[in-house]
Amino acid sequence: MKQIKTLRVRFALWTTLLILALLVAFSAFVYFNLSNSLTAAVDTSLVVSAAQATAGLNIQNGQIILPEAIDADESGIQALSERGLTVIVVAQNGRVLQAVGPYRDVTIPVNGTLSSNPQGAYVTLTDRVEANDQLRAYILPVLDNGQIAGWVQVFQSLGPVQDALDRLLTALLIGGTTLLLFAALGGYLLSARALRPIDQITQTAQRIAGGDDLSARLNLPDTGDEVSRLAATFDAMLVRLDNSFRRERQFTADASHELRTPLAAMQAILGVVREGERPAGEYRQALDDLAEETNRLRGLTEDLLRLARSEDKTLIIGERVALSDLLTDVADSLRPLAEARGLALRVQVPEGLTLTGDMDALIRLFVNLLDNAIKYTEHGEITLAARSEADELIVEVTDTGIGIPPEHLPRIFDRFYRVDPARSAGGTGLGLAIAQQIAQAHGGWLEVRSAPGAGSTFTIRLPV
Repeated sequence: MKQIKTLRVRFALWTTLLILALLVAFSAFVYFNLSNSLTAAVDTSLVVSAAQATAGLNIQNGQIILPEAIDADESGIQALSERGLTVIVVAQNGRVLQAVGPYRDVTIPVNGTLSSNPQGAYVTLTDRVEANDQLRAYILPVLDNGQIAGWVQVFQSLGPVQDALDRLLTALLIGGTTLLLFAALGGYLLSARALRPIDQITQTAQRIAGGDDLSARLNLPDTGDEVSRLAATFDAMLVRLDNSFRRERQFTADASHELRTPLAAMQAILGVVREGERPAGEYRQALDDLAEETNRLRGLTEDLLRLARSEDKTLIIGERVALSDLLTDVADSLRPLAEARGLALRVQVPEGLTLTGDMDALIRLFVNLLDNAIKYTEHGEITLAARSEADELIVEVTDTGIGIPPEHLPRIFDRFYRVDPARSAGGTGLGLAIAQQIAQAHGGWLEVRSAPGAGSTFTIRLPV
């Protein structure tokens, strides 16, 4: 029962049933068409033979005369009997005047419709002959001045016709059965070959489910069919899963390391304090150091939570946001920090820019970018610009800072990635990763252009 439920067996069964239905329809058409054709040929032969026999008759005063000098051979009726036909001449009173052929003892009473049809009539006899044999008869009135003088009855056996039909039926049954067997076998083999990639997908999935190795691939040749596209999609899914698991493992390792650092520092500070009595100044310093590490640990934890929330697009609140006002407010809130470092913060944002998104998340996105620009710019200025292009809004944060070496640009948005320890002082290494996640959660993208000593430009593309 389990084997019958497989796709290959069901495909073979459906193929066989379809071919069976087509064979039955085709066989029925051929059988009945041939039967009608052969019966029509017999009828034509009977009509011609009846006309030939009627032409050899002598009619006088409305009666069929068969003189003793005129035998069957002279009348041409004997020639018809040699062709397997039976000819019976019946007088008007129903008396048989002449009967020649293998079925000369069979007569058909002519009355009613048969007697009144001047065109003749066909009759099929099934109960007056041997078993499994049928006679086809044609009854033609013999006319004399419009009056019926008698009838000519011509009989022919339908045995040869039935034999031909039986041979055809046997051939159709044997050929159809053979074709069905080959169709079932061929359907099973073809479906097995077509579904072989599905088995490979199943085996690969089972192998992956049994462990944590996502490096397995199908690598099937591209044949352009549905199964090939399914295999390619499955391989692409495995690649994404593999990359995702690698990033998660790396993230877990990095997060563990980052969390361990402030905890280790706090433990060391507490260990030193607990060694013995210390001056009040050292206790205050220890408390300050603990507060600093606590703030660092809290900041790291909050960033991790933000990063986790930003990955869930369902948490993004879809509200209409006045982007022009939001950017201006963010710039105004960070302007004192920029001025404290001797930097100019310029805002080039036109009025009326709006989009659908989460205001709190967007504020965090732009605050992260501006804060980074202020942090890594020693002199010069920072520009916050925005514009609308087609169906998207483009926001750019440009600084005149130290820039980013080109070898670091591909990984600048990775979690916990730092270009160098000096640049990451006081940070968690998650700011840009959070910014990228927020942009992607809004259906946009964040990219960077930078060169050492020439500053950096972060571009955010957001759908309207």
